Amino acid sequence: MSFVEKIKSAGVVGAGGAGFPTYVKSDSKVEFVLANGAECEPLIHKDYEFMIQYASKIVDGMKIMMESTGAKQGFFGIKEKNEKAIKEVEKYIKGTKITLTTLGDFYPAGDEFELVYAATKRLIPAAGLPLDVGCVVNNVESLYNVSQANEGKPVINKYVCVAGAVKNPCSFWIPVGTTFRELIEIAGGVTVKDFGFFIGGVMMGKLSFDLDEVVTKTTGGLIVLPMDHYLIKRKNQPPANWARIGKSACDQCSYCTEFCPRYLLGYDVQPHKVMRSLGFTSSGKELWNQYAELCCSCGLCTLYACPEDLYPKEACDQAKTDMRKIGMKYKQSKEIKVHPIKEGRRVPLKQLVQRLKLKELDSHTPFKDIAYSPAQVKLMMSQHIGAKAIASVSIGDKVSRGQQIAAPPADKLGTPIHASIDGVVTQVTEDFVRIKA
Repeated sequence: MSFVEKIKSAGVVGAGGAGFPTYVKSDSKVEFVLANGAECEPLIHKDYEFMIQYASKIVDGMKIMMESTGAKQGFFGIKEKNEKAIKEVEKYIKGTKITLTTLGDFYPAGDEFELVYAATKRLIPAAGLPLDVGCVVNNVESLYNVSQANEGKPVINKYVCVAGAVKNPCSFWIPVGTTFRELIEIAGGVTVKDFGFFIGGVMMGKLSFDLDEVVTKTTGGLIVLPMDHYLIKRKNQPPANWARIGKSACDQCSYCTEFCPRYLLGYDVQPHKVMRSLGFTSSGKELWNQYAELCCSCGLCTLYACPEDLYPKEACDQAKTDMRKIGMKYKQSKEIKVHPIKEGRRVPLKQLVQRLKLKELDSHTPFKDIAYSPAQVKLMMSQHIGAKAIASVSIGDKVSRGQQIAAPPADKLGTPIHASIDGVVTQVTEDFVRIKA
């Protein structure tokens, strides 16, 4: 079985983002493979802990990706402040074609456009992919999973961290399909009475109050915050409020654009112009919405740059949705050219944490070596970019940990889903399969 087939059958997807199936990347031909260890979401430190614990497997996965894609060189992106992780990685890249690309402690260092430019000085075409400039980028946990796949081990566990208003912030392995309620219990429980939590981070993640939601292959971590925290108050509003406030208060100062990391790289992302769409007719809306097409949704414009506490990121998100509905796609005509004062406008992570009123909750999330066995798991059929998987088991079936229980249609983009515990199938729907231990 080829590397590509092993990676596909193991169900490996991007562990640090939207979950793009990794087998597609492994089947491409590129010059460079990049490991993305440039974790930058406030309060989330799981990749840092992960690199300290599993540097050998990460580098092994990187070598496999390089061999599979024919890459001549690898770049390992990591923040220079993470000295312990760097020391571990350096042990395993000596004598290889892999070199470190050290990054400053700024946000969003983990954006693949930023990482590709930092490592290779190549600029991905507007609306393009790293593949367009001869690169493949993988999160460090994805590379670990590639190494595991090469040994015939499917993705059934997820490395997560729980931080914020919990008694014992920590990082640990958990079976896919475990509830968020259980994750918080493993971290010692909450330190406040009423709370909400961000899934994946406060900048780009989703606010939730549902403790029965479950871990998927792309879950990075939970940030638990008290209900009266600034970020929950801001996020927990109807979208209509964001638009109404923006329509009445935006004075077109353009700070949102001036701090936009994609704009500073040379892409025509202009959130302040997108904000104009809130106050114009449909025809005007289509005109201004185009400047959201290349937005990476990092959230700096909304949570850092705007002096009026408005919602330009959310306006950009809505603009992209509106454009997709009418089949409209913006094509940047001007040359991609890095802004001359890009370096001077980087946002230090410490400053961002301070702005977000998170300083008192910021702490390390040390690795907790546990072997947690949930009483049941709920395995979602859509855990990645691509087609939803279709269950191949029925109620009453006995399944073993690691057994394939679902797969996407043969001609569609996607990856299979595997049982994360031994047990009996108790529920099967088009959206999930439930297994009781």
